[in-house]
Amino acid sequence: MTLRYSFQTALTGLKTHKSRSALTIAGIVIGITAVILMMAIGKGAEELIVRQLGGLGAETIVIRPGREPKGPTDLPATLFADSLKQRDVEALKKKSNVPDLVEIMPVVFVPGSIAYEGETFRPTILGGNEADFFSNAFNIFPEEGSFFDQNDVLQRAKVVMIGSKIKKELFGESDALGKYVQIKNDRFRVVAVLQTKGQVSFLNVNELAIVPYSTAQAYLLGIDHFHEIIVKTARPDAVPRTVRDIEVTLRESHGITDPDKDDFFVVTQQGVVDQVRTILGAVTIFLSLVVAIALVVGGVGVMNIMLVSVTERTREIGLRKAVGATDRDILTQFLLEAVILTGTGGVIGILLGFLLSIGAAFAITYYAQLPWPFAFPISAAILGFIVSTLVGLIFGLYPARQASLKSPIEALRYE
Repeated sequence: MTLRYSFQTALTGLKTHKSRSALTIAGIVIGITAVILMMAIGKGAEELIVRQLGGLGAETIVIRPGREPKGPTDLPATLFADSLKQRDVEALKKKSNVPDLVEIMPVVFVPGSIAYEGETFRPTILGGNEADFFSNAFNIFPEEGSFFDQNDVLQRAKVVMIGSKIKKELFGESDALGKYVQIKNDRFRVVAVLQTKGQVSFLNVNELAIVPYSTAQAYLLGIDHFHEIIVKTARPDAVPRTVRDIEVTLRESHGITDPDKDDFFVVTQQGVVDQVRTILGAVTIFLSLVVAIALVVGGVGVMNIMLVSVTERTREIGLRKAVGATDRDILTQFLLEAVILTGTGGVIGILLGFLLSIGAAFAITYYAQLPWPFAFPISAAILGFIVSTLVGLIFGLYPARQASLKSPIEALRYE
C-alpha cells in the first residue's frame, strides 16, 4: 500500500467521526496556542525592555552603591547601601582619573507626592544636577521656563522642574512657572515645565519632577550619599576603558585594595540588556514548559480516542487484512490519523496564537499605556508545529500498534 493511499484512508477514517476528531484537536489547539502566546509575550517584553534601556544610549554607565547582588537575598543590602558620596563624584570628574568621561550626574530618588492648593499628584521625584546632563543624555528640554543651574545645586535651592502631566493635574490650563508646590514639608518654586515626551528609558518624563540633588539630600531625604551615579562617555567603544578607570578611581577613593571587597558596582547598558534577555528567556522557557502540560493532556486525549477508534473499527481492520493489508499498512494508517489530528491542531493553535498575540499587544498598549511591540517569533511557530506532530507520533504509536497486531480471523469475528 502506498503512503498516499494510507493518507487518504486515514482522512476517510477521521471524516467518519467529525465531532470526535474536532474534540481531539481542541486539546492540542489549547496547548499550542498557550505556548505560542507565552513566547510572543516574552519576546515582546524583551524588545520593550531592551528598547527602553537603549534610551540611555550604549555610551552610558551606571554606578550603584553596595556589593553587586548575586541573588534576591542580596537586594536589601544593595538598596540601603550608602557608599557613593560627593567625594566620589569629584574624583570621577578629574580628567586624569577618567579621561573619557564627558558627563556625570549623581542621582537620588525621592519617594512622595507633590501638591498645590489641595491638588495632589504622585510623580517620580528625582534629584539630579544642572541642565547639560538632561539635555545631552536624556534629550529632555523645557517647554516653559529654564533648567536650574550649577548655582542652584551648590546653594541647595528649592526649585523644581515638572513634567507636562504634573502641570496639567496640579495647575490645569493656568501658568505653573513661579508658583510654589509642596514636596513633603517644603515649598519648591516651579522653574520649568518639561516637554511632553513620554518614556525615556524607565522614566516617564511627563510624570517626572526634578530637583537639585543637593536639595533632595538636605531637605527631602536627610542623607549625604547617592543612590546611583550616571556617567556618559564620548563613544560606545570607550565604555570598557571607562569602566576600568571608574573602578580604579573608586577603589582608591574608598581605600579598597581587594576587588572582591568592592562596595560599589558598575553596570553598562549592554550588560543590563544581556541580563534582561537571559532572565526573560529563562522565564519564558519555564512558563512555556508549564503551559506544555496542556499538550501532554491533549496527547493523552489523542491516545484515548485512537484506542476507542481501534476498538470500534476492529471488523474494518480484519477485513483490510483479509484482502491483503499488512501489519505495517494498518500501523501506518492509524499513526497517520493521529499525526493528522495533532498536526491540524498545531496549525490552528499557531494561527490562534498569532491573533491573540496581536490582541495582547494592542490591549497592553491601550490599557497599560506602554509602547508594547508586537512580536511573533517564527521559531515559536516552527516549534509549535514540530511539537504537535511529535505528540501525534508518540501518543498515536501505541493505539496504531494495537491495531496492527490484531488477528484478521479474530477481528472478523468481532461484534
